[in-house]
Amino acid sequence: MSRKRINSLAVILLALAVLVTATSCEKLKVSNLKANYHFKRANTLFKEGKYRNAVAEYELALKYRPDLVQAYRYIGESYKQLFKPGVDTPLNKEFAQKAIEALNKALEIDPRNKDVVLSLGDMYDKLRMFKEAEKLYLRVLELDPQNMDNFYVVAEFYSRYAGEIPEAARLAESMYLRRIEADPENPMGYAYAANYYEHLPVSEQNPEQAMENFDKANMFWEMRITLDPENPQAWLAKGVNRWSRAYRFQFRPEAERLAIARDALKAIEKARDLDPNYPEPYSWLSVLYKSVLARLEPDKEARYNAEADRNLERFQELRKRAAEKKKLEEELKGVK
Repeated sequence: MSRKRINSLAVILLALAVLVTATSCEKLKVSNLKANYHFKRANTLFKEGKYRNAVAEYELALKYRPDLVQAYRYIGESYKQLFKPGVDTPLNKEFAQKAIEALNKALEIDPRNKDVVLSLGDMYDKLRMFKEAEKLYLRVLELDPQNMDNFYVVAEFYSRYAGEIPEAARLAESMYLRRIEADPENPMGYAYAANYYEHLPVSEQNPEQAMENFDKANMFWEMRITLDPENPQAWLAKGVNRWSRAYRFQFRPEAERLAIARDALKAIEKARDLDPNYPEPYSWLSVLYKSVLARLEPDKEARYNAEADRNLERFQELRKRAAEKKKLEEELKGVK
């Protein structure tokens, strides 16, 4: 074969290769466009709460792009929205199963996708499948160890089981403490821990344990105040904690309760003094005066009730002023 014929054949083969490649690219481009079209339609339907219709559109998107992770994810999210925890019907079980299947498929395609991991863990959590959910929540810590908020996510997961799985309460506590250890100068770490102890479920037959939890919470509020002493919300949180301790546990000696109530009074007054236009301290002062101090010191009841009424009036005045300011700001936004 002559060199000229060889060169001509090479040119023809190259042209055919270019044509095939171009055709394949064009098909791929069209498929992507169709997938994006149905995916956007599905997202609109999802936002409108039309979850069954959204699923149909996500499935059409997958027809054109079978590796579209977010389509599988939002099929799972759609079925999660249709699922009703605690409802034992065949249809509800089907929703749960389809949500799990779709989210597992998304995770299979992208095993390091934190959003998918969390969503699947949440689905197992809704089904009260503790062990399955736990593996996924812990996986989040592995995938994103630098994000301190993940400790809160895992801690809150464990706290939801604290009343039924004894080990869960200890694990939740360890997560809050690990978060503090990782960033001890961050005041919010102590706030999250305090909130955890205040809301930790305890048997009604064990009021001493509940009281101990409030004291632990108070310790963390004080740590937060040490780091952020000019924060009125931190002082108010401590004051409300001490009010609750004095009010709820009436089996304790009156002298002890009175000392704690006075501690609450100092903390709430501090919050008020740091920000005189902050409404909530006035409301809590009214509650404290009437529900605890007036009862523990009946000889001062008239004065305490008068203080309570005065603070309540101030609270209502500030709330009204804040509402009027917000309304005015909204009206001004509408002016062009």
